[in-house]
Amino acid sequence: MLTMIKKKLLAHSLYEYYRSSSWVSYYCNQTLTPNPVAAAGTTLFHRLIGFHEPSVVPVLDQWVGEGKPIDQVDLHRIIKQFRKFGRFKHALQICQWMDDKSYLDNTHKDVPVRLDLISKVYGIEHAEEYFNTIPDTSRVMQVYGALLNCYAEARFLNKAEATMQKMRDLGYSGSLAYNVMMGLYSFTSKYEKLDLLMEEMDQKGIQIDKFTYCIRLNAYVKASEIQKMETLLLRMEADPHVNMEWHAYTMVANGYLKAGDKKKALTCLKKSEYLIKPSQKKSAYENLLTLYASAGRKDEVYRVWNLYKKLGRVYNQGYLCLMSSLAKLDCINDVERVYKEWEARYKRFDLQVPNLAVTIYCKKGLLEKAEATIKGVIERGNEPNAATWSRLALGYVKKDEMEKAVEATRKSILSSYPGWTVDTVTLSACLDYLSQKGSLDEAEEMIKSLKEKGHLSEMVYKSIVKSLSEESVIAT
Repeated sequence: MLTMIKKKLLAHSLYEYYRSSSWVSYYCNQTLTPNPVAAAGTTLFHRLIGFHEPSVVPVLDQWVGEGKPIDQVDLHRIIKQFRKFGRFKHALQICQWMDDKSYLDNTHKDVPVRLDLISKVYGIEHAEEYFNTIPDTSRVMQVYGALLNCYAEARFLNKAEATMQKMRDLGYSGSLAYNVMMGLYSFTSKYEKLDLLMEEMDQKGIQIDKFTYCIRLNAYVKASEIQKMETLLLRMEADPHVNMEWHAYTMVANGYLKAGDKKKALTCLKKSEYLIKPSQKKSAYENLLTLYASAGRKDEVYRVWNLYKKLGRVYNQGYLCLMSSLAKLDCINDVERVYKEWEARYKRFDLQVPNLAVTIYCKKGLLEKAEATIKGVIERGNEPNAATWSRLALGYVKKDEMEKAVEATRKSILSSYPGWTVDTVTLSACLDYLSQKGSLDEAEEMIKSLKEKGHLSEMVYKSIVKSLSEESVIAT
């Protein structure tokens, strides 16, 4: 291996990816009931929701220019939908557009939403600058809560703790603020802080809700503290203020599975199923598929799958869960059968499904099946992406078919997209192979392509090229 290159690439590609929990975003969500469905384009909602240009301001201006009324409830609903779908920049543009209109009533209720959006679009420093412009009289609990949430999402522990203390001093620290801090401590593995917060909540008479319990349960699961997990679950079940929900039991079941206790895990999964509400069935069944597979119960996987199919439309996510569950059970023939079923039935093509099939086949060394899957994607008029070729390339590396690995890696780089992360193991193996066979020009071209695609900084690019040159000198 080209050790130095591998280290540089690995250092370059490390990053932190996280999602905030649904309850953490409470401060910035508003409960708005959507209007009845209208014909596409006849409402401002439908015009904006289907608009994907860099700025939505022209659409808003055109609407006003046509003499049509502006309903702030509609605008808030649209902002909520944009946030739900990750269109944070468009949501912020609507907030800013509303601010510029003197005839609109912009109350303090908009401030937490604006703060959250600024943090997501421009970063925490801009959010702090905006917070500093808010008058003290307008810094209500929801505003401080939004700032706390911004720090938690950015994993700024010290600033989050300082904000939490400020909220305590102002009397703003309710259950939600404690849940935000507990979520942050859990993410950063500071589990000892969780018990302290729960004790503080008990002392202050602050209600410990289902989210508090679930955060603590999950931390016990991650730390494999099964006895403490069981004790807390009993307390949760006995708490008259808590209505037990299905995911609490799936969380505990996961803890038992980690500890190797399949019997108790299966008991919890059965309890979980009794608590699933009609609106929760899709996500619950997808979760159960994975957990029953972890418990080694193929019969239960198919039982849940049949329940899932009775919901009506079978979503791509369901096929992804089923295929990964069957792969976990080492039922590769079943994976192939389910994939063929998906090919015949899907309503919307999703490249994640064939990519998963390619991954499963490559892990098992079934490269011909992986190649056939990609061929089928192309024949149906769809294009493989960087992830497709990267997964296939790794399969070739494991089989020591390096010429094919190099070609697949080239294709992955050419079809790469912003945010794609190069597989350092595969790339290092390809560069090593090219170096050993004396094809340093090809190796440099591969690195150059990565730089041109924006996946390597100028500094990393020059460093790797230098390493390649040194390898060339040593070889000669």
